[in-house]
Amino acid sequence: MALIANSAPRSSKTESYVDNKRKEDIRHANIKSACAVADAVRTSLGPKGMDKMISTANGEVIITNDGATILNKMEVLQPAAKMLVELSKSQDAAAGDGTTTVVVIAGSLLKQCLTLLSSGIHPTVISDSLHKASIKAVDVLTAMAVPLELTDRESLVKSASTSLNSKVVSQYSSLLAPLAVDAVLSVVDPEKPDLVDLRDIKIVKKLGGTVDDTEMEYLCACTWVQHVGS
Repeated sequence: MALIANSAPRSSKTESYVDNKRKEDIRHANIKSACAVADAVRTSLGPKGMDKMISTANGEVIITNDGATILNKMEVLQPAAKMLVELSKSQDAAAGDGTTTVVVIAGSLLKQCLTLLSSGIHPTVISDSLHKASIKAVDVLTAMAVPLELTDRESLVKSASTSLNSKVVSQYSSLLAPLAVDAVLSVVDPEKPDLVDLRDIKIVKKLGGTVDDTEMEYLCACTWVQHVGS
């Protein structure tokens, strides 16, 4: 009596199991961490924004509603949240204002991305769509922009006052705005207005005075060249 074993054919292809759940968890964790940073500075946005009291490690207490200052003093360890801190620093270096706004907008976009990811949309599609939207936004803002000349001091003072309206010293904007404009105009090169080195402007603090005592002084750095004859 013969016993015949009939076994099922085996597949020659190697099958592997890919766990996509962990990838989704990491994306959600990154987005939520970044949104937490945006929510931390959201309440300080605008003229009616609240000031933040920050206590540093060395005991120094800082009261400010400037987004770049708040994020710079925060000890952020999460990589995605750190990107929002760097975003605020880049905005501060490029424009000197809008540090809170860019973080709040980025946080709102990330929240919408979280909804799209939950709907099953691939991250690459979301990224490409945001890139196209940013290009369109730049075109719209460029069309709305009003050209501003350095010779128009009145418009420059108005722009500086608008930036100061959301700061702690907003009540002194009528005093500080003209000083800031005059200080920048004194060091700017008319042929290269986009390349202003703010290190040429020094702020000297003195104890015992008030903001009303603020004034601007011009200093001329002279270079002496001695020629020695042979």
